[in-house]
Amino acid sequence: MKNFAFLILILLLISACSSSKSAFKNTFSPKEIHLISNGDNLKPMRIYKITNKKDSLLLRTKSTYIKPNLNNPILKNFVKRLYATVRDSMSMGIGIAAPQVGILKNIIWVQRFDKKNFPFEVYLNPKIIKYSEKKQTYREGCLSIPNRTDTLNNRSHSISIEYDTMNSIHKTETIEGFTAIIFQHEIDHLNGILYLDHLEKDIRDSK
Repeated sequence: MKNFAFLILILLLISACSSSKSAFKNTFSPKEIHLISNGDNLKPMRIYKITNKKDSLLLRTKSTYIKPNLNNPILKNFVKRLYATVRDSMSMGIGIAAPQVGILKNIIWVQRFDKKNFPFEVYLNPKIIKYSEKKQTYREGCLSIPNRTDTLNNRSHSISIEYDTMNSIHKTETIEGFTAIIFQHEIDHLNGILYLDHLEKDIRDSK
């Protein structure tokens, strides 16, 4: 009887472990898992560019919610690879969004120029909940739009955002200045929007 009970316990543990692994896999599509798993967490991923038709279609697609979970190995590996991509010597960006490497999930990295030592920080499910009426003008570029920069006049000077951390803490924050532009740029990517769309609006409004 004791041996039977022990066997049942082992089967339950195996089942729970299997269900947990399956749940982690369900966080991403099979194609996304393949993209994430084809290199270790120090290997940069390919950046999608609008000069490629298939890339451009994906960049115009809205991303989806990602469940924060420090125990999800696929998510952890992806977050590290996304950071490796933005800091790669071929890129050296100041921000990046998951769709830019082919992963349609609400994840961004942003360099915080408003903090000491300008750290890079990762944000899950970021959303802008308030835009200031005051605008600012800056020149923007994008890793997905090669060999081009443009001046935009319609970015808000300050924004209020809400987001999740990797360890499932939901936060809100107000950001100003140049760092606010980076957040607006990267969150746009999660909604299938490129900075060129704002440029077109600037041009229309000036006529």
